[in-house]
Amino acid sequence: MIRLAAGLLAAAVTLALPAVLDDSALAVYILLGLAAIVTVGVSLLMGYAGQVSLGQGAFYAIGAYTAALLALGGVPPVAGLIAAPVVAALSALVIGTPLLRLRGHHLAFATLAMQLILLSLAGQLEFTGGDIGLQAIPQFSIGSFQAESAAAYAYLTWGGLALVLLVTHNVITSRPGRALRALATSETAAASSGIPVGRYKLVVFALSAAFAGLAGGIYCFYTGYVAPGSFPVLISIQYIVMAVVGGLGTLWGAVVGATAITLLVQGLDSLATLPWMPSYAPSVLSYAVYALVLIVVVLFLPQGLLPTLTDRLSRKRPRERRAR
Repeated sequence: MIRLAAGLLAAAVTLALPAVLDDSALAVYILLGLAAIVTVGVSLLMGYAGQVSLGQGAFYAIGAYTAALLALGGVPPVAGLIAAPVVAALSALVIGTPLLRLRGHHLAFATLAMQLILLSLAGQLEFTGGDIGLQAIPQFSIGSFQAESAAAYAYLTWGGLALVLLVTHNVITSRPGRALRALATSETAAASSGIPVGRYKLVVFALSAAFAGLAGGIYCFYTGYVAPGSFPVLISIQYIVMAVVGGLGTLWGAVVGATAITLLVQGLDSLATLPWMPSYAPSVLSYAVYALVLIVVVLFLPQGLLPTLTDRLSRKRPRERRAR
């Protein structure tokens, strides 16, 4: 009952915020939702499949470029948005077939190299606009409806997040979800139990890439512009930090982590743009804070914010009952 009430309250607040936020706050709200979409996939990949990827930003870029190229080519934007996660997932299947033979930090470095290669190609190829990128991307539309306001993109973004959360919930509560938890615990034990480890790892990798591609598709319509500089390597690290801070392997932990880190980054950006701050302040503050946040979480909140808070509340309730 408490979870249902909390869910309804969260949904009501989510729907009400676009109507009361100004344009600058709405921009943060939209970016927060997009980050949460990608982070849910990262949490699923790392928390349930036990795979570390530093290349989610690459699939974010693939989704954005796919939707942008199709929209600029005259394809209806809604079709471009549908194609974005599909192309990202297919790319993950192709890339993941050789890469997922690796484990641990080897896989992490390989996915990082994949993103660097992709960004380098996007900066050189003519049809992607090179370093200049793609501009004047049409606004998102469905039939006669056209998303002309930031509030419309906020609803689109959080609708996408709701879809991603629903899909993820169905996955982790199904039989494959239980197999994934076994896989994360021990690949050897999972394989000895008859679980097709390689196939499950590849499917989850593709699913997390599809989530990133969906977020990238929404991003390109919202900004109307994509370029290699829109998807720095730091963005992939950011998604991992969000997943770890919120709580790996938890559905809402990804949303909590994305919210905490996005608001923290926005605060640091505001601090870095003060007149007396040096020009290198934004990058230095970002890397330093990520390091400090990770250290604090690993030392004091190893399970993440949401699991730690949930555990403390669950322990507090029996004490209150005994006190009565």
